[in-house]
Amino acid sequence: MDIQRNLLIVALILVSGFILIDWVQYRAEHAPAAVAASAAAPAATAADADPVTIPTAPAQPPTSATDLPAAAPAAEPLPVATRDANTAVRVATDTLLLDIALLGGDITRVALPEHHAKIADPDQPFVLMQQDPTAVYIAMSGLIGANGTDTAQGRPYFTAAAPAYELAPGQDELTVDLHYRGADGVDITKRFVFHRGAYVVDVAYLIDNTSAQPWRAALFGQLKRDGRPDPGASGGALGVKPFIGFATRTADEPYQKFTFDDVAETPWQANNQGGWIALVQHYFIGAWIPSPEHTHTFGMLRTAAGDHIGRFTTPEIDVAPGTTGRIAARFYAGPKDQYRLYEISPGLDLTVDYGWLWWIAQPLFALLYFFATGQLHIAGWSVELGSGIGNWGWAIVLLTVLVKAVFFHLSATSYKSMAKMRKLQPRMLELRDRYGDDRQKLSQETMELYRKEKVNPLGGCLPMLIQMPVFLALYWVLLESVELRHAPFALWIRDLSAMDPYFVLPLLMGASMYFQQKLNPPPPDPMQARIFQFMPIIFTVFFLFFPAGLVLYWLVNNLLSIAQQWVITRQIEKAA
Repeated sequence: MDIQRNLLIVALILVSGFILIDWVQYRAEHAPAAVAASAAAPAATAADADPVTIPTAPAQPPTSATDLPAAAPAAEPLPVATRDANTAVRVATDTLLLDIALLGGDITRVALPEHHAKIADPDQPFVLMQQDPTAVYIAMSGLIGANGTDTAQGRPYFTAAAPAYELAPGQDELTVDLHYRGADGVDITKRFVFHRGAYVVDVAYLIDNTSAQPWRAALFGQLKRDGRPDPGASGGALGVKPFIGFATRTADEPYQKFTFDDVAETPWQANNQGGWIALVQHYFIGAWIPSPEHTHTFGMLRTAAGDHIGRFTTPEIDVAPGTTGRIAARFYAGPKDQYRLYEISPGLDLTVDYGWLWWIAQPLFALLYFFATGQLHIAGWSVELGSGIGNWGWAIVLLTVLVKAVFFHLSATSYKSMAKMRKLQPRMLELRDRYGDDRQKLSQETMELYRKEKVNPLGGCLPMLIQMPVFLALYWVLLESVELRHAPFALWIRDLSAMDPYFVLPLLMGASMYFQQKLNPPPPDPMQARIFQFMPIIFTVFFLFFPAGLVLYWLVNNLLSIAQQWVITRQIEKAA
């Protein structure tokens, strides 16, 4: 009986199994819903507006994708907008390039100049949101209720002082105002405030009630997207198929996520003080963050047209005749920078999803971030300790060395046990030849040999099992970190988030697994030996499509393990 060999196989299968399970969940279980059959139209007009696109009341949940509670009737019929729905104001800052449609004041395009669409084309910014015949992903907002300006029958058409706005050098803040005067004599200004170096936009409605009647309405903000796959998906059938869907914070859960299929099957709604609603994709999110001081209604659903909507609505505000009022929220469109998101709203940083091993992954990422930038972040506390090495690839190498150092003695115990087992291999083969037909006697003699030589057959496996959660947590860190996107390492590795274009790292990783396997005592059972021979090949094929940063970690870890195991094995052999 070879307990250690069996446990080693179990350990390898468990490691592979956990990674495969996470990978399948990452690709399939949270894969996007099927692409909607209908193509996106330009901005909606009164004639073709989906009755679900604009919420009609900030209360009760919908009973289906086309059944919303009736709103309080407007004071008088709202005028139907007939202007060109495609007219938009262009806004440019150092971090955001936006189009704001004059119809409704919706954000219909967001490009990120600091993040390239392709690493080979640095002049082309990554487009996060857009509305055209090929794709729909926009951020909508408006006023609903008794005196609301936005209904399924019509949206307000704003005017702007200029067709384009730009954050000038040396300017830290840019304000863009859209104006609308309702038929009831109320002047409404929709104000967008942009900040240098930020992906957050302050969106506010300024109400000047010059009429003789009280004015009452609520603010809604929502993210509307079709069923296209995540543009961050890559690598073909075995490549990255990241989660795409909605996420929010509730009174009971700091982070809840919903696939598009989830909300299509059962529309969701809940009330929460503060909170946020986000649409999550690989490396980037769009999110609405209403006021933390009030209780808002959050909801998610799929429309009859096949679009997916995640929204919030605020409590209604009252503006007396002759007075002014203000109702506002914040909008975020940008990378999943967890430290920046942490400062924006509680729980928003959890959209960087490390799964159930987050409690290990968070400190690992903090160390990785520290090695690269010199900034250390722990539980909201941060300190600048230097400039860092400035290369995320070498930061991965340093983190791997540090993790290996932490587990040095644990690994040494495992390797010593393996080396002792290797020394006993000839005697174990002799026992197998002598008692091969008597399994009970073979087991007794094998255990007696272990006792005499003071060898623990479990010593080589338990340390590996203990380290497994750390390996899996680091796997998620390297897969989720937007900092690795388009981050170069050295030579041909220009993007640590993409697979090695020449497959050099995966092949080196497979070779390292092969040589590491040769340092272990060969299993006497032919079936076990055959399984071990195929493990490097299976892992190599699997890692061909993994991000280069993850393969780099695995390669460095294998090389360090080989060096440590080789030294320990030679020491024991010399001592013998």
